[in-house]
Amino acid sequence: MKLGQWLGLMGLTVSLFVLWQIRGLLLLMFTAAVLATVLNTLVLRLQRWLKVPRGWAVGAIVVGMIVLAGVLGVALVPPLVEQFQELLKLLPVAFQRLAGWLENLLVSDFFGSPPSLLDPNTLLNDIPALLQQSISQLLSFFSNSLAYVLQPILVLVFTLMLLADPQPYRRGALRLFPSFYRRRADDILTKCARGLSSWFAGITINCAFIGTLSGIGLLILQVDLVLVHALLAGLLNFIPNIGPTLSVVFPFSIALLDAPWKAFGVIVLYLIIQNIESYWLTPTVMAARVSLLPAVTLGAQILFASFFGLAGLILALPLAVVSKIWIEEALLGDVLDRWGGKRGGSEGAEGVQPSAHPHQGQHLASRT
Repeated sequence: MKLGQWLGLMGLTVSLFVLWQIRGLLLLMFTAAVLATVLNTLVLRLQRWLKVPRGWAVGAIVVGMIVLAGVLGVALVPPLVEQFQELLKLLPVAFQRLAGWLENLLVSDFFGSPPSLLDPNTLLNDIPALLQQSISQLLSFFSNSLAYVLQPILVLVFTLMLLADPQPYRRGALRLFPSFYRRRADDILTKCARGLSSWFAGITINCAFIGTLSGIGLLILQVDLVLVHALLAGLLNFIPNIGPTLSVVFPFSIALLDAPWKAFGVIVLYLIIQNIESYWLTPTVMAARVSLLPAVTLGAQILFASFFGLAGLILALPLAVVSKIWIEEALLGDVLDRWGGKRGGSEGAEGVQPSAHPHQGQHLASRT
């Protein structure tokens, strides 16, 4: 290898090392970009409907979100806080009763005493360790160099900055690509933003549906703390595969304190809801917006969770959406599909110059 090639290889190695070290900060900025993309969709629609400048539309969206958050905070936060406190008090009792029930179930004349792993005291001693481990992963959400208290503020600040004037950031990102590929990269970024907006709309509908059905079903079963269980069912549905399974633990535990048949009813209820989601809601809502194979979704969760921890698990789907679009458009469309073809036929990959149109960025997601 020549000296220039060695220097290029060293530069690439150093760049990858630096990116790995700041992966938490990059994930934080990706979170802000996702939020800005979703809000930008509302801003552009408001501009089209009311024929107002972008600044007015952004201000209206921000004020509307503040008012909505205030109303929901006044109406829902007090009962939610009360029910969460009650849930935290009842969970240890529920786990102890569940452990005792399993212990009695396994005791028989044939097998003798159950294994010590099912000892209620052992399980109760393990719960704080598990909670501590989960909390520690949550606190290391992005980077050890950033205080976790400031992370939501940083996400909010980045989101507002991207939303207020996204064009300079987009132009800066396009400058990272070779000049002949910048227009093509601009098109791919636009598709990524549309994919993120579609994913968020679909997952929001999905979570609202799951939360509403869960609340109605738990109300019929007369399970305590319906509001907090319905909220957890909706929020945890943002995490495919794992979230729906976790959401049943809390109402099942609380129902077990009241009556065993209610706990069984909770399991049946959640199985019915998940089947409705899998066989009707997801094909109807999500498939028309974002198409991800189940194995790809699960693989993305494992991959990004191993890289970024809990944050990677939560953001696995939007990361998978963006990765899928880049692989399909750049790797498959611009490289592999044209492998061995005529060089002159690679339209869109060569001889393409960046767009200089001053108003190009006013389309959906082309400036987020």
